[in-house]
Amino acid sequence: MENHYIGTELELFQQATNWKQYWMQAISPYIGVNLLEVGAGIGANTGILLSKFDFIETIKCVEPDPLLSTQIQNNISENLRPKCSVHTGFSSEIEPTELFDTILYIDVIEHIENDRLELENVKNLLKPNGHLIVLVPAYQYLFSEFDKAIGHYRRYNKSMLRFSAQTELVEKRMFYLDSVGFFASLMNKHLLNQKHPTKDQILLWDKVMVPSSKIFDTLIGRSFGKSLIGIWQRPF
Repeated sequence: MENHYIGTELELFQQATNWKQYWMQAISPYIGVNLLEVGAGIGANTGILLSKFDFIETIKCVEPDPLLSTQIQNNISENLRPKCSVHTGFSSEIEPTELFDTILYIDVIEHIENDRLELENVKNLLKPNGHLIVLVPAYQYLFSEFDKAIGHYRRYNKSMLRFSAQTELVEKRMFYLDSVGFFASLMNKHLLNQKHPTKDQILLWDKVMVPSSKIFDTLIGRSFGKSLIGIWQRPF
């Protein structure tokens, strides 16, 4: 996994708290007590997960970039840090005897050239009845200068994500989120053509567009959006 993110970008997106709360609520039925978060970055999601779901007992963060992984604990409340361990490296280095209730890839597999092999290997780290949760950017036709700048190989539709996750796991759900943000991405692709969003743009998206998406996503049955979530279960 080649990591093109820089600290300032991750810190900017760390401020998108409405968005993080939104997708976390959407996957909440599938969060177990022992988690593996692959591509954890600076821990922006980790800290919120531990605060939001107090039943989580442990979360192991895997991040290949040591400049990022050393920041993870700093983004977790001090009283919750004992629940978190950090592995600087790759998911393939996790001991096969270490199993998890939930494995998370949040905006990660689009950075991995062989995403299918990654998901094929990680399924063996799931406990029986455990869940694999993958969140990715949606729709290849939205692929923009921003995607190139941060090292995306691709964006996904449902058929692409299903192909990448072709394992013995059972698909439980697949749905889009952020229908309003979809149009913002479309505008960036065809009009703005920005490599990097500004802080004001991220805050506008998070404070105005995401709350609007919560309403419209429900009305349209989560049938399209800027992001796509897939959830699979290990049956045995």
